[in-house]
Amino acid sequence: MNSPSVDALLVFAEAAAAGSFSAAARALGRSQSTVSTTIANLEVDLGVALFDRSTRKPTLTEPGRALLARSQEVIDAARRLDRAARALAAGTEVRLTVALSDTYASDPFEAALGQLDERFPDLQLECLIAECDDVVALVRSGRVQLGVVEAQPRYPAELLAQTLAAPMELGLYVAPGHALARARRIDAEALARHRALRLTTIVRPAAGDAPAPGWSAPSYLMLMELAQLGFGWAALPRWLVQRYGGGRLKELRANGWPRRVALDLLSARQRPLGPAGQWLQQVLAG
Repeated sequence: MNSPSVDALLVFAEAAAAGSFSAAARALGRSQSTVSTTIANLEVDLGVALFDRSTRKPTLTEPGRALLARSQEVIDAARRLDRAARALAAGTEVRLTVALSDTYASDPFEAALGQLDERFPDLQLECLIAECDDVVALVRSGRVQLGVVEAQPRYPAELLAQTLAAPMELGLYVAPGHALARARRIDAEALARHRALRLTTIVRPAAGDAPAPGWSAPSYLMLMELAQLGFGWAALPRWLVQRYGGGRLKELRANGWPRRVALDLLSARQRPLGPAGQWLQQVLAG
């Protein structure tokens, strides 16, 4: 048995969809004799009759109906292969990795992902959650191509930073049963009397830096869970609490809170982004 060509399968599928060889010929821009010969040769290659020609219009045989679905799978796979090859030939990257801070609300990113999937359907996308120095380290090392991070006063010289148009807000939160939830006045002195749940990073602090008091975690989501369990107070992204807090936290009304936080979009100067990365960078930057 000879392996059928994708073109022959395409002719077969079109003839089945059109209901006649002449209609398939018109749709494909070929002669009817070419379509008939192609299908006849395909039947020889497959060893089965695909169409019953005893009627005025050829109709699919039972083996023909069974093989039509398989043929369409091959056609679709060939089209995906061609699309992927064209994208790679045009310079589209195979893989794109993005690191996001939880201070960045997921709604705009999710909207961007829908468009990214339409434009680059064969792109392998990896999304990481990281904060502060961890995002900087990931972009700097090349592990990540794009990073969204709370704005820092300075960055390594090899990084590019763009400030995102929409800042986010951090609020102070405790569990409803925490002592601070009943306090009449929330100030720095009141906060100092209770355990702080602080954001830390996996990247080692500079030599001589003392760890901050309280409990710490490398993600806002973990801090939120610790706060929900009543272990202390935490500064958390308000959007994160509203969406995932489940009503298990109380926002404290303290002077200077909630705070607006600017966000930066990071990339590496010496590692230019591919078409998918450039497009996502433009969309996120607004």
